[in-house]
Amino acid sequence: MMISKYSANGNDFVIFHSDEKIDRSELAKELCHRQDGIGADGLIVIVPHVTLDFEWQFYNSDGSTAEMCGNGSRACAHYAYTHNLAQKNMSFLTEAGVINAEVNAEMVLSELTSPKVLEKDINFGAKEWWKIDTGVPHMVSFTENIEEFDIEEARELRYKYNANVNIAYVDGDNLRVRTYERGVEDETLACGTGMAACFYRANQEGLVKESIEVYPRSGDTLYLGMNDKTITFKGEVKNTFITDWTF
Repeated sequence: MMISKYSANGNDFVIFHSDEKIDRSELAKELCHRQDGIGADGLIVIVPHVTLDFEWQFYNSDGSTAEMCGNGSRACAHYAYTHNLAQKNMSFLTEAGVINAEVNAEMVLSELTSPKVLEKDINFGAKEWWKIDTGVPHMVSFTENIEEFDIEEARELRYKYNANVNIAYVDGDNLRVRTYERGVEDETLACGTGMAACFYRANQEGLVKESIEVYPRSGDTLYLGMNDKTITFKGEVKNTFITDWTF
């Protein structure tokens, strides 16, 4: 079977489409393995849907599933458009709900699910955290030094609150963000829903405007904004290669 690998600001995914909706957790571990497989943060499988353009199955590199992935949604949309599975404007189903996306060459915009503040004023590790759901749960704290990210502290938080963990630095009118992701169990170069969670908290506290640039660890530039319903998330995606894989 021909499968593609995509990079969305350093967040990388193996993607293919199929007529079958089956459990592929073991396949995800095989394909995403950095040494013995293709290597990726996650696996995305596009399957048919009755009323929407398609449905996705999303797996982390450890074989676990996730309700939503912001960078994955953009990579998935680009794959669907280039493989004639959807038009430039599309809607598809995730476990977090319906996602709308728009493809313009290499730039892809997706509308994430409506953000929800689950808990505020969580004190942990001499920091004050919010827990925010932007499709999946995220812990968010602001820092004065984005270069200092305590991975062990992030790992403790991840298991204590069953959430991804983010630190964010307000850089003028914009944000710099670092994220520890569940399923990968380490820091990744970018996390779309994590950037969205940091943006949402910063906006709610009046620290940034309703349209900003966000810079993840990859050094790329993402564009986040608020509309009447939710957060919009735009950035470049790259199809890094296509390969034939037998499974």
